[in-house]
Amino acid sequence: MTDSNIYKAIEAVWRIESARIIAVLTRMVRDLDLAEDFAQEALVAALERWPQTGIPEKPGAWLMTTAKNRALDVVRRQSMLERKHDELGREMDDRMERAWQEFGEGMDDDIGDDMLRLVFISCHPILTPEGRAALTLRLLGGLTTQEIARAFLAPEPTIAQRIVRAKRTLSEAKIPFEIPRREELAERLSSVLEVLYLIFNEGYSATAGGDWVRPGLCEDALRLGRILAELAPMEPEVHGLVALMEIQASRLGARVSPSGEPILLLDQNRTRWDHLLIRRGLAALERAEALGRPRGSYVLQAALAACHARAKRAEETDWKRIVALYDELGRLTPSPIIELNRAVALSMAFGPAVGLELIDRLVAEPALKNYHLLPSVRGDFLTKLGRFDEARAEIEKAAALTQNESERRMLLKRAASCGK
Repeated sequence: MTDSNIYKAIEAVWRIESARIIAVLTRMVRDLDLAEDFAQEALVAALERWPQTGIPEKPGAWLMTTAKNRALDVVRRQSMLERKHDELGREMDDRMERAWQEFGEGMDDDIGDDMLRLVFISCHPILTPEGRAALTLRLLGGLTTQEIARAFLAPEPTIAQRIVRAKRTLSEAKIPFEIPRREELAERLSSVLEVLYLIFNEGYSATAGGDWVRPGLCEDALRLGRILAELAPMEPEVHGLVALMEIQASRLGARVSPSGEPILLLDQNRTRWDHLLIRRGLAALERAEALGRPRGSYVLQAALAACHARAKRAEETDWKRIVALYDELGRLTPSPIIELNRAVALSMAFGPAVGLELIDRLVAEPALKNYHLLPSVRGDFLTKLGRFDEARAEIEKAAALTQNESERRMLLKRAASCGK
């Protein structure tokens, strides 16, 4: 195997194993920053040795053992420097030996809990949404700072600062490395799901830049969602989010033309949808609903996505069911964005005039003042009603508001074709 192939293999192993290694080390040293340092040292050791010795039979175990040995050596040395007396030194040796046994032979028994702890601490609500997303991709996704910066179209120093600030915040607040207690579990889990969906959505509909989609971010969020579903199998909202991401990810190949232009849902070639992802999404939705709990936001959104996934042609979409699901979602989590989506469903089920009536009530919503999809949708309804001059003005307004270059070009093209 060439050095190039070995380095690619190391990168792949790291992407898969790094979260597990950092999770175990954090439980050992109770310091997130230190744990990542030890994990990185194991990665450096692999980059130095594997090109000469070859890839070990169990590369993940090699990295874990190397990182743990480094952590134990450092902790022992620091403790011995602080405790000069022989008796205390012997006690520390005994404690380190017990730690080695606990994190060696019995490591696999607790790895799931360690991973879950790492998920909850990376997505802690004390952090900003941007900080949570960056830290999660770094610790759980195994991405480098450079990769995260490229994905979010942000300067690398900005992302590095977010990660450092997030770790400092967790350290200063003395956030425990533990699974939340029952009384705070719902809130903490909600924060985790919010982060994963934020990452996914940035890949599915990029807010800025030249590309409308960034599949890499979708893949990272989906991979982390699948891991979370294994760690928390009795949480319907986790399965709901996974179902939603699986179904939405199935459309990625059909959302962009060969020339890079966005293709809206109803115009997509559905034969290009990934039907394996659709089946996985529908199965995840079934698991969520089988738990027999009231439907939460992500389960309802997954049910909405499933309506589109089950329709072989756009005209076969069950829009009345979609309206009913948006009604339920709006009662659960009232939001102007939900009402905007509900207006689209109403227009498809009962005509553009019905949708426009709801849209016109949303125009005064402060939360939608600079939201480009409001004038975009309103322009679509006006076009269907033959009010072309008004429609053109609305779509041009949407083009001025969006920060995504591909979407801006699409909207300007739509505006130019109004009434033609």
